[in-house]
Order: sequence, then C-alpha cells, then structure tokens
Amino acid sequence: MEKNSGDIIDLEELRYLSLFQDLTGAMAYRCITDNADNRVFYLVNKRDIGKAIGKDGKNVKALSKILNKEVEIVGYSDRLEPMIRNLFSGVSILKVDFIERDEQKVVYVKVSEDDKGKAIGKDGKNVKRARIILGKLFNVAKVVVK
Repeated sequence: MEKNSGDIIDLEELRYLSLFQDLTGAMAYRCITDNADNRVFYLVNKRDIGKAIGKDGKNVKALSKILNKEVEIVGYSDRLEPMIRNLFSGVSILKVDFIERDEQKVVYVKVSEDDKGKAIGKDGKNVKRARIILGKLFNVAKVVVK
C-alpha cells in the first residue's frame, strides 16, 4: 500500500514545521494537526526522535507552550505497516491486517491482551491519533485494535 500523495499540507502545518525545525534542529517529514483534541503530531525520522524531543522533553514542552497545543513526536515511515508499528510503539503488536472496502481502507491491529488498554489509550486517544495520521498519509478510514 503506497502513500497518499494527493494530500496537501496547509499553511498552518507549514508554519508549525518551520517552527519545529528552528527549535529542535531535527527534520520533520510532516506535521498533522488534530484540532478536536488540540494536538499536533510531528512525524520525524526514527533516528531524530531523541533530538526532536530534547533533553528531558524540553523541545516538546517548549513547542507545546508556544503553540498552546499538546505536541507528540512519532517516528515516520512511508510504508503502512512500519508506520502503524511506530504509532503503537511500546505495544506488542501480534499482527496487522488491512482491507479495502468501498474504496476505504480499514486497518486491524492485533495486540497482546496485556497491551490492549495501552494500545487504545485513554478515551481511545491512541486509536484516534493513528486514524488521523494514517488517514492523511495512506487514506485509512478506520483503525481497529483487537
């Protein structure tokens, strides 16, 4: 499954990317906003995650304060399955399946029973983050953790 190349980055996201790169010195591939939950996701090369976060999270804290939004740093991949694994880092993923139904992609992420709560997140926050990011990058309509 290839990237959704037709997606457009808006001006706000471009501004956020520029600020991120000036503040952290790390290169972000993409910035995606979640206005409903007042969050910004920065997608960075896995090698640059530490640099992006900063010592004791100082870069994330500074960005959060400047933008007045919760900031999350996520490892980037241009392939669907590695991107899913990055979104659920720290969770034991047993299997990833995706199906396309009526031109809509649905991702099923099978996790160990012990990790189910962690994968879903409080109030479904992690699943929602995955849906937003995968929707922008790969045209995924739904993410299901089982």
